[in-house]
Amino acid sequence: LVMAPKPTTSPLVLAVVTLFLLIFTSVNAHDYSDALHKCILFFEGQRSGRLPPDQRVTWRGHSALHDGASVGVDLRGGYYDAGDNIKFGFPMAFTTTMLAWSVIDFGRLMGAELGNAIKAVKWGTDYLLKATAIDGVVYVQVGDPISDHNCWERPEDMDTLRTAYKIDRNHPGSDVAGETAAALAAASIVFRSRDPVYSRILLNRAVKVFRFADTYRGAYSDYLSSAVCPFYCDNNGYQEVLMGRSPNLKSFKNNADAFICSILPGTAHLQVQYSPGGLIFKTGGSNMQHVTSLSFLLLAYSNYLSHANHAVPCGDKIASPALLKSLARRQVNYILGDNPMRMSYMVGYGPRYPQRIHHRGSSLPSVRIHPSHIGCKAGSRYFFSPDPNPNVLVGAVVGGPNTTDAFPDSRPFFQETEPTTYINAPL
Repeated sequence: LVMAPKPTTSPLVLAVVTLFLLIFTSVNAHDYSDALHKCILFFEGQRSGRLPPDQRVTWRGHSALHDGASVGVDLRGGYYDAGDNIKFGFPMAFTTTMLAWSVIDFGRLMGAELGNAIKAVKWGTDYLLKATAIDGVVYVQVGDPISDHNCWERPEDMDTLRTAYKIDRNHPGSDVAGETAAALAAASIVFRSRDPVYSRILLNRAVKVFRFADTYRGAYSDYLSSAVCPFYCDNNGYQEVLMGRSPNLKSFKNNADAFICSILPGTAHLQVQYSPGGLIFKTGGSNMQHVTSLSFLLLAYSNYLSHANHAVPCGDKIASPALLKSLARRQVNYILGDNPMRMSYMVGYGPRYPQRIHHRGSSLPSVRIHPSHIGCKAGSRYFFSPDPNPNVLVGAVVGGPNTTDAFPDSRPFFQETEPTTYINAPL
């Protein structure tokens, strides 16, 4: 490949060699090990509660140490879901589910980062166990979003309302309770051989929470709309419940195959857009959540297809395991810098990345540097400042560019510059 082709080489051979070189360069251009390290490190910057001695994101401090006290429940810990200081239970449960699924399917490939990935899972499940400690009750949010979003304040300084919101038998929430059960169940697999006692606790709680979700049906947004909407309140009904080797698994497979076809470029029933630079795009804010989740599903389904020696027919195209992997790799490489902006959308990865992310803790002076209190409105000058954030939230993946691959590196453009746990978890 390093030798110049002879003049007699056919155009077809030249095209194949060129294509191979492009693929080879793309595959090896990024340090996936470094990206994985940073992607997992990000979760330590999102931690709420009392930080452990081995905390690596040292510009963060203890925060929200009285969460749940107003209702007599310990709700300390867990994750702030994004650039604000709210603990939303729905995205936290999804985040924990995806972290656990990642460890289950790909943990053997994580090398030295496996231990940190497991810690990230446990930080989530420790909180979810607290949130489900009372039978028939699930605490689904801590913090008043209106109060919080009216302030630009470090989590360590919070003086906004820390209201604890719950669902119960009279006010059900099958969606958030079901996702919480999924997180606990998936994590029980992660810890099955590593910590059997903790694994059993997680599994038993998952069963209880799922029974609650299934018995008392309803969307949590019906009861808590003022607190959870318009943030995390979308609901479009229930999926089938699949138990063991049910014949319904065939219908599940058919739905999964159809879904794969719906995101494959060049198919008749494409349900997503692609930017000119090749990024998957769905309408709504924080587009990278779709990119990372769909990439994870493409890669996971590729592995399942390989084990089954199967490919998915999509009209005139065949979705082979290799094709799905290639599409997932293309999305990841776009995130890491193979894009028209030549910018990594993971903070701290590569030579060029977002400097002014929409994140309170990152954009305000650290408590280590500025120990005195910064009030609710006093933080506004940092929000509107053109200066880069003083604290680099390493590993944070932001909402990403728009449909034309353009990216405004500016805090007020929160749909493009805000990182979230549910973007990073599938990545």
